[in-house]
Amino acid sequence: MFYYIIALFIILLDQLTKWLIVKNMELGESIQIIENFLYITSHRNRGAAWGILEGQMWFFYIITSIVVVALVYYIQKEAKGKRLLGTSLAFMLGGAIGNFIDRIFRGEVVDFINTYIFGYDFPIFNIADSALVIGVGILMLQMLREEREAKKKAYGENNTKN
Repeated sequence: MFYYIIALFIILLDQLTKWLIVKNMELGESIQIIENFLYITSHRNRGAAWGILEGQMWFFYIITSIVVVALVYYIQKEAKGKRLLGTSLAFMLGGAIGNFIDRIFRGEVVDFINTYIFGYDFPIFNIADSALVIGVGILMLQMLREEREAKKKAYGENNTKN
């Protein structure tokens, strides 16, 4: 249940921030937060990351549905006793559902976080996108941790045999 609360919090935060952008900013309008680094910019995306597969909504509906079912399955079956894994899956679930809601009700995803990192104008993103990236990052940490533990265990077993 804890992981679903995390996912729900991400969905609510994502949808609230998108609603605020849609209600209070014109499309293309930008507000400087930190000069040459962070701006709030009202943007819409009809595709995936960086606008790829623009207009392929049915593809996104199908893929997102499969991903959501898989994430729920893994939360139920694999996350018990693995807090890091469960948290990563919860972040990904919240992010996937956040953007899915936009695609269903708006026909596009509302993006608004606009960053310039070392002079590079990074593609505009949102809370759901951030949650997906954070979830994948946490998952990578979990995988590295499990690999390290497996190596320790294998090393320990090999030393006890000698």
